[in-house]
Amino acid sequence: MEETTVALTASDVRQAISEFIQTRLQAKLDKLKEDQHEERAKLLGAHEPETWLADAARRVGQIQQVTHAIKYIHPDARGTNLFNAGNLYVGDQYVGTHVLRDAFEPDVVGNAAALDVYKFLRVEVAGRSLLALALERNSALREALSADTAKAEEWMTAFAGLVEAKGKPASHTLAKQMYWPLGNGEYHLLAPLFPSSLVSAVWREVREYRFSDPAKAAREAARNKLPFAHGYHEYPNVVVQKFGGTKPQNISQLNSERYGENHLLPSVPPSWQSAAIRPPLNTESIFVRGFTSQRSVRDAMDDLRSYLQRVKNVNNKPVREGRARRVQAVFDALLHYAASLWGLAPGWSAEAECRLNEEEQCWLDPQRSLLDEGFAERYRQSDWQDQVCRRFANWFNARLFDTGKGLPVGESEAFEWSRLLEQELTMLYRELRHD
Repeated sequence: MEETTVALTASDVRQAISEFIQTRLQAKLDKLKEDQHEERAKLLGAHEPETWLADAARRVGQIQQVTHAIKYIHPDARGTNLFNAGNLYVGDQYVGTHVLRDAFEPDVVGNAAALDVYKFLRVEVAGRSLLALALERNSALREALSADTAKAEEWMTAFAGLVEAKGKPASHTLAKQMYWPLGNGEYHLLAPLFPSSLVSAVWREVREYRFSDPAKAAREAARNKLPFAHGYHEYPNVVVQKFGGTKPQNISQLNSERYGENHLLPSVPPSWQSAAIRPPLNTESIFVRGFTSQRSVRDAMDDLRSYLQRVKNVNNKPVREGRARRVQAVFDALLHYAASLWGLAPGWSAEAECRLNEEEQCWLDPQRSLLDEGFAERYRQSDWQDQVCRRFANWFNARLFDTGKGLPVGESEAFEWSRLLEQELTMLYRELRHD
């Protein structure tokens, strides 16, 4: 289907301008009392088209169209504001103003008393705003503004100046600044600005998902456990940041339209309830079932096996340190598993379903010794540590050897695993005895 271009005439533009001015005039006249004749006459005179346009062309210099504003950093900050729709070459890998595309909406900052001029420039005629017409120096707009060509040209230039930066780039003592090192003692001075256009797009989407009628209907259906045509979005732990207090228009136009709100979404890791710790029942050893099924254990063993395979023909300090770190990760997983079982109610190893050997019962259920004198006597005999260490070393060696990749592990390695683990267990045992 071919797009058709609607012919734009000066009459169309003039009518749109007149309707805007009359609407603003009527809103102010409605607030007057019947006997306020002098005020009514002043309003009528000020809203004569050429009079109002001349005043608007003068006041437009007090505002600027932007995407990134400085007043959000501090309401009294004075410095450069930025109009930049973003770098489209970045793509969607990074979130920025460039991702808005068709949803992009510029903001306006400056004297809040002049924001009505921006509303005027947003008036559309045949699908095009008055600002767009001013920027392209449209002849229909020039003719509609005034019969005086020079005056119309002057006003058009003033209106087009809305998108131009005011003054040279500058920061301010109340703005944020960051020194970015370049090397050789040189720096870039960066001045972060608030991405108002991007924030507004996010704000609109969040409000739509939280407060729109379809979203409310979907939540109502969910509460009543009824089917519904679509789901709904939730935004837990959202904080609403306010800008501008009771006068959000003093910050920017979009801030006023957002009621001064900015949604701060939680930038934290997800929180969850860990699965309940279950005692290792119906098994003779945690090295048969229980410890070996832990995800952290599988990951640590896979990493160690892969590393040993890569360096099996190398033996130097970096290799030994790399191996030690990976072996330690397996020890850490084992001790973490043991610590999780210590948090269970004392005496769980005395249950009929517990078939763990005595040595592992002493290790994994130490508080049972406070309830069971017979168990306490066995617990005080420290030889159970040796049995646990040997059992772990045999398991460790078997897991490495079973890969079928010819890893060089044998009695010397098993002795080393046992020695290292015994050191860890001895320290823990002393702490437990001290407690």
